[in-house]
Amino acid sequence: MPLLGGEGKGLWQTGAVPVPLIVLVGPTAAGKSGLAVDLALALAERGRPAEVINADSMLVYRGMDIGTAKPTVEERRGVPHHLVDIAEVTERASVADFQARARGTIAELRERGVVPILVGGSALYTRAITDHFEFPQSDPEVRARWEAELERLGAHALHRVLAERAPESAAAIEPGNGRRTVRALEVLELTGGHAPVIPEWTYELEGVHQFGLTLERAELDRRIDLRVEQMWQQGLVDEVRQLLDRGLRDGVTAIRAIGYRQVVAFLDGELTEDEAKAEVQRATRRFFRRQLSWYRRDPRIVWLNAQRTSPVAEILARLD
Repeated sequence: MPLLGGEGKGLWQTGAVPVPLIVLVGPTAAGKSGLAVDLALALAERGRPAEVINADSMLVYRGMDIGTAKPTVEERRGVPHHLVDIAEVTERASVADFQARARGTIAELRERGVVPILVGGSALYTRAITDHFEFPQSDPEVRARWEAELERLGAHALHRVLAERAPESAAAIEPGNGRRTVRALEVLELTGGHAPVIPEWTYELEGVHQFGLTLERAELDRRIDLRVEQMWQQGLVDEVRQLLDRGLRDGVTAIRAIGYRQVVAFLDGELTEDEAKAEVQRATRRFFRRQLSWYRRDPRIVWLNAQRTSPVAEILARLD
């Protein structure tokens, strides 16, 4: 019996399985946001209402629009989007909070018979939502950010950051030990201090169907470079200026977003504008390579080449 059959009953309507949760993952600039809307509209045409749930930690911030490539109201084409614009840039993002919010939204949509389409940012966030998952002991993206801060600030200054956030942890680490300071900050960000557990590939939620979008490496590089150029043309620098007026520097998480920290460095005179733009392009390419490395380890993801297939048709065919 089909999950999403045309005139027939879907299995979730019989009570055999819940409404399917569709998860879209893949690297930056692969086209996930547009695919989510296309898929939601295609499901609606079949009589299956669907709504999008954001799983990108930076799209939660109000005013961080251009640098995050946040879908505009026009680009959403009437499809409701959840967990977007729910926080100020001064607030700290928490994986645990995001997990709870996303799972609650998924449950609420399923209760109404609406298909949730979860659109991924990082593997950490999508796995935290879908899997039997407390919090990982290590995440390469988080570690890389703190290592970059170590290089920028130096060991003693970074130790002072740790001391402000976790005095007891800082007291047990020599101020000159940059490696241990980075590790402590990483664990603090990911777990809040408790001992985490890395799960196997085991879903906590029922009825999960994961699809990954991928493109040829050269095409992804081209799209990323073009996206950054467009961000500048759309007014990214002015957006950052406005966010600084709203307290961006006081934010623990938002200011570290790719694009924003480089523009802040430009406005502070640490980089030229051309250097800032080039660094955003390089940082984004590094990020998508890390994304792919994490996602490729997950055997449950069905990979779709966006240039060679019709992703919406392929997804619907696999769900029927």
